Amino acid sequence: MLDPAIDAFFAERKEGWLKKNLKASMNEHEVSQLQQECEKTFSLNEWLPSAAKRAGQISISTHPCTFSHPSARKNKNGSVSATIAHSQYANDGFLRSGNVTVEDDALGNAAALDVYKFLTLQMQDHKTLLSHIEAETPLAKSLLTINTGSDQELREGFLAMAATDETVVTSSKIKQVYFPVWTDHEDYHLLSVLTPSGIVFEMRRRIDNIRFSEQTKALRDLKRKGEYSEIGFKEIYGITTIGFWGTKPQNISVLNNQNAGKAHLLPSLPPVINIRETRLPSKNFFADCINPWHIKEAFEAFHGLIILPKDKRGSRFSEYRDNRIQEYVDHIIIMMWKIRRAYEQDDVVLPTKLAKYQQTWLFPNMQQQRDDLDDWLLVLIAEITRQFIAGYNKVNGKKALSFGNDEFNAIAEIVAKNKELLR
Repeated sequence: MLDPAIDAFFAERKEGWLKKNLKASMNEHEVSQLQQECEKTFSLNEWLPSAAKRAGQISISTHPCTFSHPSARKNKNGSVSATIAHSQYANDGFLRSGNVTVEDDALGNAAALDVYKFLTLQMQDHKTLLSHIEAETPLAKSLLTINTGSDQELREGFLAMAATDETVVTSSKIKQVYFPVWTDHEDYHLLSVLTPSGIVFEMRRRIDNIRFSEQTKALRDLKRKGEYSEIGFKEIYGITTIGFWGTKPQNISVLNNQNAGKAHLLPSLPPVINIRETRLPSKNFFADCINPWHIKEAFEAFHGLIILPKDKRGSRFSEYRDNRIQEYVDHIIIMMWKIRRAYEQDDVVLPTKLAKYQQTWLFPNMQQQRDDLDDWLLVLIAEITRQFIAGYNKVNGKKALSFGNDEFNAIAEIVAKNKELLR
């Protein structure tokens, strides 16, 4: 008794053959004769020898060369070698053969596609008929034992579909790449770039399932009507559909024919990099993030005030001077909040080389220490004072005046008035 899948295969072939050849004008005798001819044509004794001879016209391939060019399969050197890549699975993060479960493809004479479908039938044990023939299982032996041919000849004929030749033949119609191999002789490999059709059409299947499943259609209709749904659905934008070989997709491969020659292409675009306006400190907040030239007007105005003779300073001199210092402190506070907000992002790694007082000052997880302790704040006030003087000297150059302890303390006093804003 044959496997149900084999019985169904021949039943389908018989039905198609009769539908094609039966005519409405035929009488009962003619119909009976045609049915007898159909039974004979698709009997194992008749069909198997013919199919075994045609099996070699089809080659199983995971990377059919015909996707590069429809005429790439044959050239003056013979038929291009069929590539069968059965790579091992590895959790390496690559979309490649072996990491995606796909069915093998096949290419060759379109008139022999029925043989390919026959040999790739899945038996009740979930193995293909070709696998059974390769392993010479009882099922295969029972199938190939017929009156009109040797079971060994039939087996060899069918196995020709999966045969690989030790002689590697490529084609000038296939895209090729010279790939250097760093050896003592600085040699290279000539690689033929082929299409992994199984992966290509598995991607189409998954995309179509996301876009056109019954659930997605229903949810998309709810969205169009403005109605609520507890679950959402996915959309994939920017898809391009590519066609292989127009009206004759069967001339490319079996999978191409099954998919009507259509595959999907996802957008291949460079990643969008968010430009960070604020440079994050790695070692020192003041050296990495504060540029004195960004607030040079405050430093220049401060210099213009302190070089005035005492008799021309007026009653509001101290107010104007302190306002220039406050401008600098305001700039520091603005930068402080930018850094703190940036450090709150999930993709930011907090720098470990920052001074401890700067870590307490800037890191989002140090808020409690900022609120409860003052020692880091005293260090920060003194550092801001020193950085103000350093920025003043840099902007004004040789014109800058030298400051003593009194001036340092006066500036530090203004900075200290902002200590709660600096927490």
